[in-house]
Amino acid sequence: MKTLVICSGGLDSVSLAYKVAAEHELVGLISFDYGQRHKKEVGYAARAAERLGVPHDLIDMTAIGAFLSGSALTDDLDVPDGHYAEDNMKVTVVPNRNAIMLAVAFGVAAAKGADAVAAAVHGGDHFIYPDCRPGFIDAFQKMQDAALEGYAEVKLYTPFVHIPKSDIVLEGAKVNTPFADTWSCYKGGETHCGRCGTCVERREAFHIAGVEDPTVYADPDYWKSVTIDAEGGA
Repeated sequence: MKTLVICSGGLDSVSLAYKVAAEHELVGLISFDYGQRHKKEVGYAARAAERLGVPHDLIDMTAIGAFLSGSALTDDLDVPDGHYAEDNMKVTVVPNRNAIMLAVAFGVAAAKGADAVAAAVHGGDHFIYPDCRPGFIDAFQKMQDAALEGYAEVKLYTPFVHIPKSDIVLEGAKVNTPFADTWSCYKGGETHCGRCGTCVERREAFHIAGVEDPTVYADPDYWKSVTIDAEGGA
């Protein structure tokens, strides 16, 4: 199955790229610049593509992203600290982001003659992000089947959609994903902050999976105070 992977440069999407490379035919990685507050992740996506020996395409969506306002990921709003399962994390929603990216990726995949587009949406995203939920994935596939009818058949491959991030760590470890060469932090500092939702989720995932976390965090123990599963945590 010739597969194009949407890759942000984060732990989930890089692990997915390595999984696809091991199990299918990886034809390339595609990333999006939608005006997010920092671009560090994109560099990690480019490095993943280089390691895997496939093309990396960066799609400039900054003009579109300028209209998707109101998110801490695009506007001058503070990125909240804490666990993803808290209502204040909803400020990180970029409206319709995945739907827009997937629509573009499906067009690119069809043009390249690929059989599938892979996206690393996972179970931990369901609480906050509606365009990461199974219902959206199923509906998007039906829409694309109609949009490309008679021209191409492209499937949406989302192997992580029903599993937690800890299982993604396990899946990534199986295919030797270089976890240290991925970026999750929303704040984009010199190191991972250790306090934002993605950092807490990342640190917790390695702990639950029982896999050594190679990430350098500015606040490496904060996650314990906001995570139920942490030893001695809340």
